[in-house]
Amino acid sequence: MNACALHDVEEPSLRPGEVLLSVRHVALCGSDLSTFKGLNPLVALPRIPGHEIGGEIAAVGEGVPADYAVGRRAIVIPYTSCGVCPSCRKGRVNACRSNRTLGVQQNGGLAERIALPYGKLILNDTLAPRHLALVEPLSVGFHAVARGRVEAGDKVLVLGCGMIGMGAIAGAVHRGAEVIAVDVGAAKIELARRYGASHIIDAAKEDVAKRVEELTGGDGVDVVIEAVGLPATFTQAIDLVAFAGRVVYIGYAKEPVSYKTQFFNLKELDIMGSRNATAEDFRNVIRYLESLERKPDDLISKVFAFDDADKALPYWAAERDTTLKVMIER
Repeated sequence: MNACALHDVEEPSLRPGEVLLSVRHVALCGSDLSTFKGLNPLVALPRIPGHEIGGEIAAVGEGVPADYAVGRRAIVIPYTSCGVCPSCRKGRVNACRSNRTLGVQQNGGLAERIALPYGKLILNDTLAPRHLALVEPLSVGFHAVARGRVEAGDKVLVLGCGMIGMGAIAGAVHRGAEVIAVDVGAAKIELARRYGASHIIDAAKEDVAKRVEELTGGDGVDVVIEAVGLPATFTQAIDLVAFAGRVVYIGYAKEPVSYKTQFFNLKELDIMGSRNATAEDFRNVIRYLESLERKPDDLISKVFAFDDADKALPYWAAERDTTLKVMIER
């Protein structure tokens, strides 16, 4: 396991078209935890983590539109796009071949200040400051829902009720779907019910396949969204989806997955990957959060002061089974 430490870095300098963001909140992602454990193949250490970022504009460079005024709050879109690869040419910039996510392929937002192109900020003075850092992880789930073409009346099974899965649950419910949420342990699945899941299944206590069969009259679900990243849930998604259904994978399996591929053909499935999120996904999440009658503080498990940021990932590593979202606040 790697160590975390606070240290001084050079003050960011502003180039034309950039904004200096005073970082107020950083939520930690599973990829940050993998980096801490030395299990993230996409990162070179040492690395400043953090791509789920909310902050306040501290200064602006030349050529930045007047809307990006000092003092305004903003959410960071932490991905890059080259504009020329096949994904970018198709308009799917979230899957850019050369993407460099903050905190992974380049230093991230767990710093007092960070300089970014103004186009990577979404201004928002409506949400509470700490809720700005929830937008990015929820948007990943919203994007998976969009990939799955979820619509009103669909039965959607979400495997995994972590933060990304919660985004998928909320996004599917927001589109009018009937959601079945699956995880292990009462805390997460009860939270899924709070965010609109019609049915919850504790996989440690119930036979998931039998319960899905009961809830769908034996047909299976229209859409499965896999947000766990285990070989067992990858194959389970194929088993539980209906004929002519859709399967969306958000999770990354860390080892090879073995399928009975005849179901791909017999069910004539649409099987899709889902990566990152688009600016429109971010805006949909913002509208969703602004519409909630209650504050989404229950999505945040633990908040650390910035001066204690080096303790956050060790805490999460020790509490992996019970923690939803760890956040750093300055």
